[in-house]
Amino acid sequence: MEELYPALSPHTSGMLDVGDGHSLYWEVSGNPAGKPAVVLHGGPGSGSAPLSRRHFDPAAYRIVLFDQRGAGRSTPHVSDPEADLSANTTWHLVADLEKLREHLGIERWLVFGGSWGATLALAYAETHPERVSELVLRGVFTARRSELDWIYNGGAANLFPEEWADYLAPVPEDQRGDLVDAYRRLLDDPDRTVAERAAVAWSAWEGAIVSIVPQQGYRVGYSAPSFAVPFARIALHYFANDAWLEDGQLIRDAGKLAGIPGVLVQGRYDAVCPPATAYELHRAWPDSELVLLEGAGHAITDPGMLAALRRALDSFAGT
Repeated sequence: MEELYPALSPHTSGMLDVGDGHSLYWEVSGNPAGKPAVVLHGGPGSGSAPLSRRHFDPAAYRIVLFDQRGAGRSTPHVSDPEADLSANTTWHLVADLEKLREHLGIERWLVFGGSWGATLALAYAETHPERVSELVLRGVFTARRSELDWIYNGGAANLFPEEWADYLAPVPEDQRGDLVDAYRRLLDDPDRTVAERAAVAWSAWEGAIVSIVPQQGYRVGYSAPSFAVPFARIALHYFANDAWLEDGQLIRDAGKLAGIPGVLVQGRYDAVCPPATAYELHRAWPDSELVLLEGAGHAITDPGMLAALRRALDSFAGT
């Protein structure tokens, strides 16, 4: 873990009312007068992690973390039976980012995101390019139907057939045509035992394929009901609705990123978000640099990933 900066704690934090009954947890660490940077967590629904602060030089950066609607310490949390997801969409999150930026008095900031966080980063940057100084994206995902089908409808099954069998197990055979839709229905089952079993299977599948070498820590963490149930509920809400994006929209509109420098850090053997998407985005966005890591998958702890992210963020620290 020498590629990370030392652990640090936030010096400021709070809750921001963004409307629709939602309040977001946010925090700031590092140099209060430093270069602003915001971290967009993955999932959707996983919540921010303290490790994310450590990608940044704390002497150079003003580091902003926050939990997206329904996740982490934001309220209402999706695990609340009364939590309504109707006002939890990609475009609500894009608007929330603007409200947080204004609340913190930031003119422009570097936007850092991985996996779903990369999707949200692109949606935000293409909507508000004047507010983005740079982009650093890891494990690029744009929520196209082909990408969702790869993860959840059989593509990655060719690499992990045993784990795929476990993923299929909760779904009746006659409902396996579209597994995203089938799992969404299972999570809405009034029998909470059925819903929890489905959530754990959904989440465990991602935990099994996230690293280039399957790791027990990921398997256990993703399979814990306390993580799996809210994670699966938000993710399925988004993916069943194609993340409220036109298919291919984020790559189609990459021209809106003109003038914004960016680095795409991508594992060559990423089984969750294969590198074809990062390559297509790079081709459509001339101001981007594509860093393909030959020994890495999707996990942020895979070989070379932390070092590549540090190099990218250090390169922008003085700009």
